[in-house]
Amino acid sequence: MSALKNTVIKHVARVLTHPGMRQLQRARASLVRRMKGASAQVHYFHQTADPYSHLCVQLLERLGHRYDVDLLPHLVSPAEDSAAPDRERLGHWSLRDASLLASANGLEAPTSQPDVAAVAAAETALAASLQAGRFVVDAAAISQALWSGQAHPKSQVQGNVQADAQAAKATGTALCKRLGHYLGATFFYGGEWYWGIDRLHYLEQRLRDEGLCREPASPLLVPVRDIALNGAPAVHAVSKPKAQLHYFCSFRSPYTYISLPRVRQLAEHYGVQLQIRFVLPMVMRGLAVPREKSTYIVADVAREAQRVGMRYGFLVDPVGKPVERGYAVLHQAMKVGSGLQLAQSFLQGVWADGIDAGTDSGLYAIAARAGLDKVFVDKALSDDSWRAVAASNRLELLDMDLWGVPSFRVNDRPGYWGQDRLWMVEQDLIDLKA
Repeated sequence: MSALKNTVIKHVARVLTHPGMRQLQRARASLVRRMKGASAQVHYFHQTADPYSHLCVQLLERLGHRYDVDLLPHLVSPAEDSAAPDRERLGHWSLRDASLLASANGLEAPTSQPDVAAVAAAETALAASLQAGRFVVDAAAISQALWSGQAHPKSQVQGNVQADAQAAKATGTALCKRLGHYLGATFFYGGEWYWGIDRLHYLEQRLRDEGLCREPASPLLVPVRDIALNGAPAVHAVSKPKAQLHYFCSFRSPYTYISLPRVRQLAEHYGVQLQIRFVLPMVMRGLAVPREKSTYIVADVAREAQRVGMRYGFLVDPVGKPVERGYAVLHQAMKVGSGLQLAQSFLQGVWADGIDAGTDSGLYAIAARAGLDKVFVDKALSDDSWRAVAASNRLELLDMDLWGVPSFRVNDRPGYWGQDRLWMVEQDLIDLKA
């Protein structure tokens, strides 16, 4: 990528991801709606065989009662392979993760992946309820029957309503794509997307800011969850081996960037050893990323970065050689105890400081902030041994039944995927202290 193109992209990205731009876009959407005298419409896209959709659908009635909005539900098909790589692992992780989320938020957990016949029956029931205008009322019960293993969940629609589930899914999927997304368990309001119950608090707060909450004093339906760092910092005896927090990361992942400071806080607070496990980005492993996914990630990271107080958006995508060069230096930096500092400097550099890590000057500047000089960088770049380490880390990640980053594991416990799962990681660390 040319230097001029990088310069243009990073300045455009900084404007588009700025919190002020998001507020401006929200204000404009609200103004246009009010000028038209239109009601506030929240679209919800439901994928029947998706455990995250099972959690979302349990909150629809409460969402509709609490906020002065019109809920417009839609059925959608599963995401395309390009948006959901390693579908088998995705299925295993989603079921486990959704169960943990359900338990933490007082919702009914999905117990096992339903079979094809049960999914088809549920889709027919949901399509009938959708056609009859009863989806918000019926969907939770239909979904619960499906995910609890009850045979052939039924619609509560009275009479002989004939509904074409395939047609309903085709219509909903087309609308979802046209509006700019690729997944179920998503809400769309006024030009902005919210995936899963994890991001529902953003939608709720926006509706409250617009005066659309009927119960302003009520708590959020799903509270924001993050690390708490409760209790005094751990003090370990020198002779006692430290627990290990394995951190699977990628320099091309903006979610890695916004997770690293909190990962470091967890390791320091609970007295555990942080093990950096760098892996090649998915796109550099031959896995394509669709445009809708890239667009959503940029917008979502911008919101999450603002929430945790981090700068983001003045970026130069390090995909390709910049990542490889960064890993070469990181691998050697880890040997001299500067790996964490180099990782933090690189990630901040490419995602917030507008540094082109593909240039020598950019990489030297990144390394200098971590206390590493030009001689160190040049020597590191001449050594390809990092490739074997990255490959080994990837295999270890796959052995955890995960494939994406950032992912985490405490000792040999089950792993977690996603920077918004650090509160689960913290609970494992707390359990170790108990």
